[in-house]
Amino acid sequence: MSSPKINVTPLIDVLLVLLIIFMVVAPLRPSSFQAKIPSEPDPSQRADPNPDALVVLIERDLSLSVNEHTNLGTIDDSSQLTQHLKSIFEQRLANGDFDEYGKVRKVVFIRARRNLGYGNVVKLSMP
Repeated sequence: MSSPKINVTPLIDVLLVLLIIFMVVAPLRPSSFQAKIPSEPDPSQRADPNPDALVVLIERDLSLSVNEHTNLGTIDDSSQLTQHLKSIFEQRLANGDFDEYGKVRKVVFIRARRNLGYGNVVKLSMP
């Protein structure tokens, strides 16, 4: 006695018909969406930055600066930057400058030019 076999021809026919239907219907579906793009900021309403914010700036020559303090090393040797940030955090601890969780504020932003390689920014952010 031979084993039963499934006839897959009708199944393939149904799948091909569904594929044709989806290929015809897909382009008819609206594919655009409305996006709200922010307008250019008004320079007269520019807010002053928070004086407690620490922004590490990577210059074109890969030198580092924090807010108004310059010459804090380079990307390859960031030991001066590390010491400067440690002293700032120690001052905050001594002054009792804590966040809402009772910890010293240790948020540091890294700012770099658009044409600077991403690897240089990562190199700075890695300990």
